[in-house]
Amino acid sequence: MNLPISVEFFPPKTDEGAAKLAQARRALYALKPQFCSVTYGAGGSTQEGSFATVAAIQAEGVEAAAHFSCIGATKASVEQRLQQLRDMGVRRLVALRGDLPSGYGAGGEFQYAADLVAFVREVFGDAFHIEVAAYPEVHPQARSAEADLKAFIAKAKAGADSAITQYFFNPDAYFRFVDEVVAAGVKIPIVPGIMPITNSSQLIRFSDMCGADVPRWIRQRLQSYGDDSASIKAFGHDVMVRVCEQLIQGGAPSLHFYTMNQSGPTVKICEALS
Repeated sequence: MNLPISVEFFPPKTDEGAAKLAQARRALYALKPQFCSVTYGAGGSTQEGSFATVAAIQAEGVEAAAHFSCIGATKASVEQRLQQLRDMGVRRLVALRGDLPSGYGAGGEFQYAADLVAFVREVFGDAFHIEVAAYPEVHPQARSAEADLKAFIAKAKAGADSAITQYFFNPDAYFRFVDEVVAAGVKIPIVPGIMPITNSSQLIRFSDMCGADVPRWIRQRLQSYGDDSASIKAFGHDVMVRVCEQLIQGGAPSLHFYTMNQSGPTVKICEALS
């Protein structure tokens, strides 16, 4: 497969998790990803673990992209943390509004991700390549599809270099979103997010929470397999290979894999595509 890829990890919480992630990274590096992104918990709650994982990836000679959320933060605190990332050699950010931990009021000096993008550009110029999030099936908290599209355009115009989408299983939603963005005069690359299917109940629960539509035929097939893990993985592999093939044929600039800190499913999909 000649198309570039990137992969996402979340910071491990235990020594065992860290060891498993290190092993997964080594396997995924064989795919020569453009970069590896690392998530950032609500309100920066996993900041220490995120930064440590970013540092480990950088030390392994691979470019790391640090997720960075701004909700509830002050400009001074954001500037300090971004300077820390810059000093670590990080040159790529995934700029997000983020979610506050439960029990916290709104607060902070940033209301939207576009505010963070504009602030990074104002303070750091072009020191960072800025990725932003895109939602082909509409952000679950958006007032409307039109409002969501306007929010994305605002992020692009504030200085975003490219975007990564929420995962989806309907390529038509991605292509329609890209067409709408281009029609609005925005031409940054929009990279589709790919979620390998490995666990039925986990996928459906997480998708319902984050607003990713799982088509009825996929839900029905997954539920019909019950606890048959091998059948779920085989079916999920076939579905995602087909989704990726459609995206590649349709001109997607690259693919971004949500690995869930596992290497096997992503490696198998990429091997099938090649």
